[in-house]
Amino acid sequence: MADNSSIEWTEATWNPVTGCTKISAGCKNCYAERMAKRLQAMRIPQYKDGFKVTLQERALEIPRTWIKPRTIFVNSMSDLFHKDVPLTYIKKVFQVMNDCPQHIFQVLTKRPETAAKYSSSLNWSENIWMGTSVEDSKVIERIKHLKNIDAKIRFLSIEPLLGPLPRLALKNIHWVIVGGESGPKARPMKKIWVDQIKTQCLNKGVPFFFKQWGGVNKKKTGRLLDNQTWDQMPTYTSKVETIDRNRYSRVF
Repeated sequence: MADNSSIEWTEATWNPVTGCTKISAGCKNCYAERMAKRLQAMRIPQYKDGFKVTLQERALEIPRTWIKPRTIFVNSMSDLFHKDVPLTYIKKVFQVMNDCPQHIFQVLTKRPETAAKYSSSLNWSENIWMGTSVEDSKVIERIKHLKNIDAKIRFLSIEPLLGPLPRLALKNIHWVIVGGESGPKARPMKKIWVDQIKTQCLNKGVPFFFKQWGGVNKKKTGRLLDNQTWDQMPTYTSKVETIDRNRYSRVF
């Protein structure tokens, strides 16, 4: 778990599940897998089984201890809708999110078909944002499944961007994040691919967030696109009715 996350589009990470399995091209150089193996070598208890899917029940209560409102990336080290995560446990995770209206929870999956199947069994409080990863045209169908989920805000994480996506179905999509792959063996991202997505977002009025160019040294390549930083976010006002607004307040 990490407060003050270095991920540009969030503030903290929360991992009630760790571990995953690869299902598409975007998973090839998985940063979470590399990190899990490193933590296993350091003998961190939560990672004693490496990158095997593990329910981290002791981590469930962490958001309740954070009083100050945060934007929280859920399962940066896993996928909440992996086949090895039972619905009963997913409901526990959702209960915590439902009970912490001061926070925004960003749930990202490569398995939106499973999330859509479970959607009616879950309480999609307005502070739960649901996203799916779309790295190339081979997984474009994930967007259709995402739209069948009852979340108030739906977003696309187009990272790592591995090919052109000139015709994105952006209706009922509220945010798009784009980024290049980083780290060892990072695959290149072409500027024309980024420009295509940015233009589509601007034409449809969808907030566009450019995370990074990536590469082996992502700090060197930076985040500037056409000499500016793109940090657009969805418009969101927390409608917390039953708690002290002096303690919990957030307006984007």
